[in-house]
Amino acid sequence: MQRRLTAISEPNRFRIVELLRDGPQSVGGIVDALGVGQPQVSRHLRLLLDAGVVEVTKRAQQRIYRLRPESMRELSDWVQRFAGLWSERMDRLGAFLEEDDSAPDAATQEGV
Repeated sequence: MQRRLTAISEPNRFRIVELLRDGPQSVGGIVDALGVGQPQVSRHLRLLLDAGVVEVTKRAQQRIYRLRPESMRELSDWVQRFAGLWSERMDRLGAFLEEDDSAPDAATQEGV
């Protein structure tokens, strides 16, 4: 998991993942979409491949990259565990604020 997160955390690799979210792309298509040189894109793709974020198939002279659904599902599951934590904390904050709003105002009690 840490390896995948580290791979995705680099801005260009993050952009590649977002691009592949819309469907498989050739290396040339990724180069065109990102406006980054082919050697840099190939290096980023190799790191994403090594981390298990993407998979590649060869079609004639092209390499087509796509996201690995299993790895994205694992990342999603990991993030969801934290979403529950934040939801619980926000619920407690909401309850605290509701209690604070229902408490009589000190200035009102003093007749000011």
